[in-house]
Amino acid sequence: MDKKQQYKAEDIQILEGLEPVRKRPGMYIGSTDKKGMHHMLFEIIDNSVDEALAGFARNVWIEIFPDNKASIEDDGRGIPVGMHPKAKVSALEVTMTKLHAGGKFSSKAYKVSGGLHGVGASVVNALSQFMRVEVKRDGKLYWQEYKQGNPLAPIANKPIKQSSPEKLDWHGLNWPPKTGTKTIFVPDSSTFKDAVWDKSLIINTLRERAFLIGGVYFHFFDHRDQTQYHFYFDSGIRSMISYLTANKKPLTPIIYFSNKDTSKNMEIEISLQYTESFGENIHSFVNVIKTQDGGAHVIGFRAALSRVVLDYIKKANINSNHKKIEIGGEDIREGLNAVIFLKMPADNLQFESQTKTKLNNPEVQPFVYQSTKKALEIFLEEHPKTARAILEKIFLAARARAAAKAAREAIVRKGALEGFTLPGKLADCQSKNPIESEIYIVEGDSAGGSAKQGRDRRFQAILPLGGKILNTERASLDKVIKFEELKDLTIALGAGIGETLNLDKLRYHRTIIMTDADVDGAHITTLLLTFFFRYFRPLITAGYLYIAIPPLYKLTHGKKQIYLYSEEEKDKYIKQLKSQGANIDKIHIQRYKGLGEMNPHQLWETTMNPENRLLKRVSIEDADQADKVFSMLMGEQVPPRKRFIQTHAKFANIDI
Repeated sequence: MDKKQQYKAEDIQILEGLEPVRKRPGMYIGSTDKKGMHHMLFEIIDNSVDEALAGFARNVWIEIFPDNKASIEDDGRGIPVGMHPKAKVSALEVTMTKLHAGGKFSSKAYKVSGGLHGVGASVVNALSQFMRVEVKRDGKLYWQEYKQGNPLAPIANKPIKQSSPEKLDWHGLNWPPKTGTKTIFVPDSSTFKDAVWDKSLIINTLRERAFLIGGVYFHFFDHRDQTQYHFYFDSGIRSMISYLTANKKPLTPIIYFSNKDTSKNMEIEISLQYTESFGENIHSFVNVIKTQDGGAHVIGFRAALSRVVLDYIKKANINSNHKKIEIGGEDIREGLNAVIFLKMPADNLQFESQTKTKLNNPEVQPFVYQSTKKALEIFLEEHPKTARAILEKIFLAARARAAAKAAREAIVRKGALEGFTLPGKLADCQSKNPIESEIYIVEGDSAGGSAKQGRDRRFQAILPLGGKILNTERASLDKVIKFEELKDLTIALGAGIGETLNLDKLRYHRTIIMTDADVDGAHITTLLLTFFFRYFRPLITAGYLYIAIPPLYKLTHGKKQIYLYSEEEKDKYIKQLKSQGANIDKIHIQRYKGLGEMNPHQLWETTMNPENRLLKRVSIEDADQADKVFSMLMGEQVPPRKRFIQTHAKFANIDI
């Protein structure tokens, strides 16, 4: 029987309706902010990806429009449209309007898939103010429209007219497709208030999908600025490792292996590379779904890696040359970049939640463990020079960790002996409640003095920094701990650092970076962000890190004074004064070069008063991309940074 005929109306199974989705959308898409809205887009994209995984689609077209409308189309088989035997309506309508209705609860239609073909589509439908689904199948075009999950009319159809031969044009290969599914939707504005499509997030996700699925083209068109992006990779996750480590100095070649368990229909692909950086970056996927919190496949990989390395050290009697250094799992994974890609039947997937961030299938762990152990044992035996480079990196990491631990303990002992647990330059707040307390990290003693005098000492602490701090992208933890300014900051926060970080001990729930609005201030902010990203990342993900926005200008007109925070704000205000007939010669504009130019009252009113201040909360939307950017901007490799500067120089606004 032809494979295309195996995906039929009876393959769509019904479990329950859609009303719970609109009542509690966060349960299904994680949140009702920008992140949740993009989760909806990726749910529909992954339905097309699943057609590609099954071998029926070669192209996915994604378009976004100024009115927040999104369109996703593929050249797969098209959702079945025949009468569903139980529901007595079209299988397309069942798929789009019934929760837990889809072709992926059994392995008949999809051996492997990222999601459940009715869960994602129906949830998106429920949370859309408008949706239209078009299906090209059996020589006809079928369509149905919906509002908040409810059909507006029965499914209609018409014959597909013969089109001109397929050709390569602005839409990419095989356009227009003869078969496939097209989904157009507008997220419900009552659910997603003020959320808009994020081009960079979409681009990064599509690139990631293209890495995982070799031979599939992704075509993205942004009609807001008339730009387009196309992604296609042949080498799969090896290409992904190459991309992720492009700005890092490699220690080993890219290592790749795969294995299959035919009895359980599981397949694992793993690619890894050690670099001279200090961080660990493991990226895990199950059927192209990114498992942010890992799960059974990651646990199996880490356990096998540790076992193989420790066995190799013991077998080669290498540790005798290193004075019996204690090796930990974090030492073995320092500088490691890995992609773990598991494929298995959709009907057997067990995730921790609907947002699929952690895999729970217990049978996966031993399968990945044995696959990894066997492959790495063979690799180390066949590549002794590479094995030696990896082991030297591990021993170096272990020694640095031991030195950092000793430095931390020395700091604690010294503080205890002197009776001081907090740095002397810290002007602490009176409150001992972390929830209401905040600490300002201030550039320079001058600004620190103004901040100390102008603050509300009841809940605001001030820690001045003495100039530029250490670039922690290029430093091990023991060097970080020994650097005076960072040591003081770590002690002031009170929650440990790196693997010892415990947010329950954090003394302030708002850590606010406050630097001058100039190039030097931006550099210090970047150095601090690097420090927090590498050694205090949970503090960022918890939403505790902020950047204060000081004013750029003070504008005086007569007796009126106003603070303006950007060039655009200043120009707009002056234009407004002109329209009101103001005498422009009598407007005095003061450009603030540094926080120290403001007296304590001005600093309080503009930058520290919770009633007036502007704060940017620092968040990590894409940890992989953030890691890549920090490595490129702050790492030792000069060429990637030079290319970035040359590419973006025309966008720089240098205030000299």
